[in-house]
Amino acid sequence: MQLLHERIRICTFAGKIDNIMKKILGIGNALVDMLIRIEDEKTLDQLNLPKGSMQLVNKEQSDEILANLIDFPRSLAAGGSAANTIHGLGMLGVQAGYIGVIGRDELGESFEQDIYDAGVEPYLSRSNTETGRAITLITPDSERTFATYLGAAIELSVSNIQDLGSSIFSSFGYLHVEGYLVQNHDLIRAAVELAKVNGLLVSLDLASYNVVEANLEFLTDIVTRHVDILFANEEEAQVFTGHEPEKALHHISQFCEVVVVKIGESGSLVKSQEVVSEIGIIPVDPVDTTGAGDLYASGFLYGHSLGWPLEKCGEAGALLAGNIIEEIGAKMSEARWGDVKKKVAG
Repeated sequence: MQLLHERIRICTFAGKIDNIMKKILGIGNALVDMLIRIEDEKTLDQLNLPKGSMQLVNKEQSDEILANLIDFPRSLAAGGSAANTIHGLGMLGVQAGYIGVIGRDELGESFEQDIYDAGVEPYLSRSNTETGRAITLITPDSERTFATYLGAAIELSVSNIQDLGSSIFSSFGYLHVEGYLVQNHDLIRAAVELAKVNGLLVSLDLASYNVVEANLEFLTDIVTRHVDILFANEEEAQVFTGHEPEKALHHISQFCEVVVVKIGESGSLVKSQEVVSEIGIIPVDPVDTTGAGDLYASGFLYGHSLGWPLEKCGEAGALLAGNIIEEIGAKMSEARWGDVKKKVAG
């Protein structure tokens, strides 16, 4: 593979933005989201896809699902949890980079162009395997369920990390990792260890409750030893700790400097040391929750990279999450981004 080095409370955001911003590097499964709205949950049952989960499927299964949904309208967008977060950071003006593997195909070209257009530096390898895709099924209640064929994305390996090495990692202040990468324990371990050697803060999004359940021992070890900032929704936090949101928050804070537990319409809880902030949500008309957690992380890490108080970081996250769920997919329109950036800048 060739490595390319080319190119709720309503938020107020009082105060000026610090001019010193740390760069943020993301690593994840480079996927293209195939967004399909379905009429009811019976379709999920017929496809044997638990609602709200992320299921890994092979190419044949992915093709079969798409064949069964041939009559449903669909749209395409560059995706993957960490890629969504890094894309959002790029749109906010953060100097950001992204590590992943794409195919030598049209979907791969589209993925690279999308993050490049957001101002993100792509550290992408190309493979002869086709670019991965995440079939995203959206039910009328705006919840989304994923059937993910990783394709080329699964070929991201320890050697990719070694090829980049300290010369790249040392130029960043953060490494943001998506939990979906747990199909390769050695990869995650190599990435976070290289990050720590080079003085980066490590941010981890747990990604999905079934992913956490299947990799609990490994994730517990990584979080305990290497993670500085952890993002989880209430289902993921419950599986990870066995506790409800508030107790989960306190439990995880024994190991991480900053813990964020997102609790849907109730907002989010943020804890660092002994300080807990309760963050509300902004009024929205929800259409699709795809990308809400990823964009929350964008807003939060944006503020954190500027040294903002954690409450304000959470409010930035809530603002981005609230805006993205009013659109289909994990990408905001250009007009909406213009409005969001003004509100974040205060």
